[in-house]
Amino acid sequence: MRFLLLRVAAAALFALTGSSSAWAEISHYEFQLVTKEAKAGDAVLDVRLVDTTTGKPVPDAVIFAKRIDMAPDGMETMTSSIEQSDAPEPGVYRFKAKLTMAGGWRLSLGAKVQGETGTLEGRLILKARP
Repeated sequence: MRFLLLRVAAAALFALTGSSSAWAEISHYEFQLVTKEAKAGDAVLDVRLVDTTTGKPVPDAVIFAKRIDMAPDGMETMTSSIEQSDAPEPGVYRFKAKLTMAGGWRLSLGAKVQGETGTLEGRLILKARP
């Protein structure tokens, strides 16, 4: 009986909101690089956080973990400094990184999305050019 009541409540909520976004899961979000290339040296990296069910950007996530390394070129232990800076627009997160050499870099992020349980993790690959 309880299961049936929960299903009825879920159906009613879906009918009222017109979508299932109220039931989104952390797996329905992803990080996307705005630009997949940067010049080696001091680089500005913009990352968009998107709700994949709606395609809309997600503002106000809390980025609590960030790392950049050269794992794509087989040098995972070669890391560099990275810091978050002011967002250029809602749903886009900006980072300043020191890309010490040309090649493949992996940006790893961990975030909490407002209203969702669990942790969103993303690994993005970019290329630093000379």
